[in-house]
Amino acid sequence: MAEILTPAKPLSVNPLKASQPIGASLAFLGVADCMPLEHGARGCTSFNKLYFMRHFNEPIALQTTAMDQTTTVLGADDNVVEALATICAKNAPKVIGLVTTGLSEMQGADVPRTVKAFRTQHPEFAHVAVVPVSASDTLGCLETGFAAAVEAMIETLVPRRPSGWKNRDQVNVLASASLTPGDLEELRAWIEAFGLTPILLPDVGSSLDGHLIDQGFSTLTYGGVTREEIERMADSAATLVIGRSMSRAADALQARTGAPDVRFDQLIGLQASDAFTEALAELSGRPVPAIFGRKRAQLTDAMVDCQFQFGGAKIGVSGDSDLLSALVEFFHGMGANVVAAVASARSPRLADLPIEDVAIGDLEDFETLARARGADLIVANSHGVEAARRLGATLLRAGFPIYDRHGAHADAWIGYGGTRRLIFAAANLLAAHYQELRPYISRYKQAAE
Repeated sequence: MAEILTPAKPLSVNPLKASQPIGASLAFLGVADCMPLEHGARGCTSFNKLYFMRHFNEPIALQTTAMDQTTTVLGADDNVVEALATICAKNAPKVIGLVTTGLSEMQGADVPRTVKAFRTQHPEFAHVAVVPVSASDTLGCLETGFAAAVEAMIETLVPRRPSGWKNRDQVNVLASASLTPGDLEELRAWIEAFGLTPILLPDVGSSLDGHLIDQGFSTLTYGGVTREEIERMADSAATLVIGRSMSRAADALQARTGAPDVRFDQLIGLQASDAFTEALAELSGRPVPAIFGRKRAQLTDAMVDCQFQFGGAKIGVSGDSDLLSALVEFFHGMGANVVAAVASARSPRLADLPIEDVAIGDLEDFETLARARGADLIVANSHGVEAARRLGATLLRAGFPIYDRHGAHADAWIGYGGTRRLIFAAANLLAAHYQELRPYISRYKQAAE
């Protein structure tokens, strides 16, 4: 059991976390023909959109209700109704994700009532689904905002059919924000190899993977899970849940569909990959394809080859709880010492980690712990570059945002193949960082004549 440390300082000096509205908007970016709408100030949404564009290097569909000082005091309901009507008329989306922010939450905005007012004033847009999500900046992090948006989509878009016919070859997948588009592509192929048809909610793997479309440009999301597929989730035989942050969303889906679920904390590592593969074999009633035996053998060989790089290495890990926990358990399993772990927000999973303590804090806290405990390698997003330089440690980039490397969002670290790639990436960083000791030369040595 890890001890949870909470710094007493009154402010965040070098922020680690991204806000809940960013996470909620990210979830809606994985839905086809969708427009996320943040109910807050114009500058906040512009900042979030910039984050997305730098991380994914793609055009991002994101709008704002543009609250100002007047509407903040007197009420911004009209802004919401006008924004919804404008988006419906100009962009013709199938889904609008209405995300609150710290500003609208502090103002006391009643978003469900405002959505009802929109329905009353604009019945011509009854076919457009509006999914309201409460996502204050003052609470949680990207991961919790993402999970809240998924739960809201389930409550709004999935029909309530707890009994009835189920498609035995169709499974639902709820994957946390810790999985990249590259991870989700790997996950889909993994499930399809067993003859199952997955419905991923959301599916940023098919919307933010970086691809060109025939029409050249769209004001809405490119790809993603469709509204029709979300409605068909009620007919799935089972649900696969990846990430403990998705527990509430999984509970909501189970209540609406009656389908059993299988939950996994992460899919990084040999043991986690074995468990997921066995679950797919049981759900499908099919034997494990031979290719997975080959991939497993490659992973175990990589673990043997790189064990000396990891053994005794001092590692620092930072990030949201699902990603942090997965990487802490990965490094621990490889024989490294995780000497510093800093999470962006509290989570029940943190106490279960196999290390002495986990701090809830920012990158300043992370840098302080890593320096005091002599970390050789630190794991952080791109905001950790300067900390790594000051520490003299090597940096493994993970999380959000990563804006100083091309294709980081396409990296896949899950499954047998993904874990193998992660082992090689971390081992190479440790090998390049290793400083060989200079040989001792006695002061009494005499040069040969």
